[in-house]
Amino acid sequence: MTTSAPSETKSPQTASGPALLVLEDGRVFRGRAWGAVGETFGEAVFSTGMTGYQETLTDPSYHRQVVVMTAPHIGNTGVNDEDPESARIWVAGFVVRDPARRSSNWRSRRTLDEELAAQGVVGISGVDTRALTRHLRERGAMRVGIFSGPAVEGTDPGALADRVRAIPAMKGADLSAEVACTEPYVVPAIGERRFTVAAVDLGIKGMTPRRMAERGIEVHVLPATASVEQVLAVAPGGPDGVFFSNGPGDPAAADHPVALMRAVLERRIPLFGICFGNQILGRALGFGTYKLKYGHRGINQPVQDRTTGKVEVTAHNHGFAVDAPLDRVTDTPFGRAEVSHVCLNDDVVEGLRLLDRPAFSVQYHPEAAAGPHDAAYLFDRFVSLMEAQRA
Repeated sequence: MTTSAPSETKSPQTASGPALLVLEDGRVFRGRAWGAVGETFGEAVFSTGMTGYQETLTDPSYHRQVVVMTAPHIGNTGVNDEDPESARIWVAGFVVRDPARRSSNWRSRRTLDEELAAQGVVGISGVDTRALTRHLRERGAMRVGIFSGPAVEGTDPGALADRVRAIPAMKGADLSAEVACTEPYVVPAIGERRFTVAAVDLGIKGMTPRRMAERGIEVHVLPATASVEQVLAVAPGGPDGVFFSNGPGDPAAADHPVALMRAVLERRIPLFGICFGNQILGRALGFGTYKLKYGHRGINQPVQDRTTGKVEVTAHNHGFAVDAPLDRVTDTPFGRAEVSHVCLNDDVVEGLRLLDRPAFSVQYHPEAAAGPHDAAYLFDRFVSLMEAQRA
């Protein structure tokens, strides 16, 4: 067996010149242009992941968000062609403190700043990300703009703040159809096909159908606008299960996925939802949703599975949550429901389970391509639901 030597590539000259990060409350952070030069707008959020920046950048759930990395040193392993979670970078902007001067990894093909520039993603480096994160924790996630090059030359930061405040807020945004596939596609089972699942793409990550395929599931990925007839048509007699993916935006605005999920629940088809899919299940059951002050984003969030008592370290990316009672079982139009998982940091609902129908969901990412893998068992739980239904 032969192995190739690690490749080391020197970064090209980073985009030169000053850059400004301007928050909607008027606070300004100064740094250097990085990635593409220009201007960009979105919701400022922070991610606490120490690794996995490539998976973060390509997660469709970050659509219309400017991501601040709390880890100070970003880009050291470069960019490869194996780890993206989708075909493009979805973040609206990228904020780091100390970008790597060199990328060094045997899988590296390009530097991170090259990739950002090639895909037109405006970034800023040299920012005091600790101070920025503390500001967002205290004041909450808010609208932001990054400006570099001609966009910042001779411009009053106050005028830039006015432009930031003019962009739409995340609350009320219906975004899943903007990131979902437009045509259905199939991810074949690995090995023997045991089940067929219809996966509703609300912003699905590439690793998710792969995790199901590893368990003998043929996954039919459908657009966010799919009808229940299209869901039922993926297999003779209908699918063995239905999956609702992660995705961006405000669940309160996602009326079509809620109606589709209710149609699935009425037919008693085994159902599994993650992240946005958890919020959709909450709405389908009659619970409300609300916007978190600054959300959960990163790969180190502690969650307790209340059915087993086990504590998991999990990967999160959500700014909204389900408003459901933690202390009791609730009667819903589809039978009894309970909170199955809870965040140990702040008691946010992290999972729901129906007691009278085969349906459950979690608010986090069990596929966790960048790790951790504590929650991978949830795909096995989905398989068990389908096995029980078949029996």
